Amino acid sequence: MPDIPVGSQIFDLAFHPTHTTVYTGLLNGSVKAFRYDEQGQHEQTFSIRPSKRSCRCVAINEDGSHLFVAGKAKSIFTIDTATGTVSDTRNDAHDSPINRIKHLLPNMFCTGDDDGVIKLWDPRRSQEVRRYGHHFDFISDFLWLGDKKQLVSTSADGTLSVIDVRGKKSEPFAQSEDQEDELLSIITIRNGSKVVVGTQLGILSIFNRSQGWGDCVDRIPGHPQSIDALCAIPSSYPSSHSTILTGSSDGLLRAVQLFPTKLLGVVADHGSFPIERIAVDQNGEGRWVGSVGHDDTLKMTDLRDVFEDENDDDDDNAGYDDGDDALSVIEAVSGDESRDCERKRKRKGNKDELAGKKKKGRNEIDAEPSFFSGL
Repeated sequence: MPDIPVGSQIFDLAFHPTHTTVYTGLLNGSVKAFRYDEQGQHEQTFSIRPSKRSCRCVAINEDGSHLFVAGKAKSIFTIDTATGTVSDTRNDAHDSPINRIKHLLPNMFCTGDDDGVIKLWDPRRSQEVRRYGHHFDFISDFLWLGDKKQLVSTSADGTLSVIDVRGKKSEPFAQSEDQEDELLSIITIRNGSKVVVGTQLGILSIFNRSQGWGDCVDRIPGHPQSIDALCAIPSSYPSSHSTILTGSSDGLLRAVQLFPTKLLGVVADHGSFPIERIAVDQNGEGRWVGSVGHDDTLKMTDLRDVFEDENDDDDDNAGYDDGDDALSVIEAVSGDESRDCERKRKRKGNKDELAGKKKKGRNEIDAEPSFFSGL
């Protein structure tokens, strides 16, 4: 599918759960919706600007009828997706700009801001249900564990926390030790038994739910720069239990297999623009993966082109080594300085410099020498 130009830098995206429609939150405060088809054609269905300040995050409810958006204005706007109009506004919902938002239950969604504050909301009420202040740096991502009704949050303060949304206390059910790295993204693998966290230093940290949340059990290096976004692949693919998509600051969207660790290929290339968000359509079970970075285009990539040979003989894996040139790393460019100020992300310096000082942790494992060999 051709890239979809949106006219402004994209912060976040969300797909309609049943329709072939994608929603984008933009730097100029606009929210734009695009309809697409199997042939790769697309058209804009609506554009609305609920705030003059940037729209950093978007989330859609379970039936796709309402879109929740928030950002630098510190307010939460509810958009009716059928009409493309704002149906509800919660002004000054946070004291700081809102960085992440996620729909959890039919009558609950959550938000996280730049100061580490998390709030639970009922769409039927104007005030928050509960407030949590145990993080002290920006909330970078959320993960919903539906089996336990638990919300996992990652933060730039180096910890992740687990909130039981059924509880009444304004404190987390569990919180990890300081991982000494900014935690930026999170996703589950192995049918939800393990959790993968992407970090500022380009490490994938693995948490085992059965062993608690205190510390990671494995650390997989390999990405040359920060891992800002993670996404699962549709369950229809045989390797879905251990294969994820990673979006990195070097502009590459990769397909990575874990246990054993293997780079399967590059799914999309955003050039010198860091990748911020990735998502698969049709509730994560669709054909298209959307990725957005610091440019003003939405890339839509057909996953069938990436995983069409997955059922072939394992001997075909040797073919991946022949594509080293195609998988070479593109040198990172700092990108839009206004973006860096906008997100208030506190970078920890050059990765090469840190690599020489960093000690191997007790939970770190050595990846296969061929892992990311061309990167």
